[in-house]
Amino acid sequence: MTSITRSFASPKVLLRAVAWAVYIALGVGIIWGVVALVRLQGPVFFLQAVLDGLRLGFVYALIALGYTMVYGIVRLINFAHGDIFMVGAFTSFYAISQYRWGFFPAILLAMFVCVLLNVVIERVAYKPLRNAPRIAALITAIGVSFFLEYFTALKWVFSADYITYQRPFKVVVWNIKGILISNITVIIVVTTLLLLLVLRYIVYNTRMGKAMRATALDKPTARLMGINVDGVISFTFALGAALAGAGGVLYAIAFPQIVTFMGIMPGLKAFVAAVLGGIGNIMGAFVGSLLMGMVDVLVVSFVPMGSRLRDLFAFLVLIIVFLVKPTGIFGEPEVEKV
Repeated sequence: MTSITRSFASPKVLLRAVAWAVYIALGVGIIWGVVALVRLQGPVFFLQAVLDGLRLGFVYALIALGYTMVYGIVRLINFAHGDIFMVGAFTSFYAISQYRWGFFPAILLAMFVCVLLNVVIERVAYKPLRNAPRIAALITAIGVSFFLEYFTALKWVFSADYITYQRPFKVVVWNIKGILISNITVIIVVTTLLLLLVLRYIVYNTRMGKAMRATALDKPTARLMGINVDGVISFTFALGAALAGAGGVLYAIAFPQIVTFMGIMPGLKAFVAAVLGGIGNIMGAFVGSLLMGMVDVLVVSFVPMGSRLRDLFAFLVLIIVFLVKPTGIFGEPEVEKV
């Protein structure tokens, strides 16, 4: 009996050893790469690239959090989420350029509009497919994404032209020993951290947050306990949309040019970041987004033709994650219920 047990256990031990060997090799490779990059251009240039990457990563985080919350509760990858991000950017643009609103009223309006839009999408497009096969909901999400992109590209909506985004404040840059830090970076970091703290408070310290966690764990049992599962799902879509709307405003003030297709690549990269961190895990989505932002900027800064290859490296990260640790950094393998 012992020999049989050992024969079953030995492959698991071997696979675990191989996995740890791969992790160690990746760790050594990352350390070696960082040292090589510092030697190549100097520590100041490297730190500037890391800072710019973190700034981009904080924006990705606001999109990735929406992906990970929706997936955690309804097991749906909402590919229209990047287009909600785009609507937030355009809403703030019109509030600032036409009505002379300040930054904070504009970002609150963008969050509100995105919440309304995403709740309508959830009720009209996703709720009827609640018990349908997952592929049906996934295809619907792709269809909603295309609809939002091409509908808003009409001349009488947002138009398909690139539009210069008017920042509601003057840009101030501080030079700290060669490293440039702007007030835009400070605003993005502070706003994202504040929204992340609010999100964690809602999820872990409120009745609705408890209902969200219960629904994510077991929807039928949550219904039996008196939880309004449909209401919880709608609230989750609304919460994710508010974060995406804020992310659209922050992205627009950092890169002041907007277009109706601007949500495609940030949305896909935020999805990769959520997978990298462990989709369904809030902290995992945040950490994965910071890593994805740094990968994006470091590739542009140090790799020849990096501006053309940045997207390739982003999806290469996704492939590596699926090969090495499909559950992501903070993810845990799902236990199949019998």
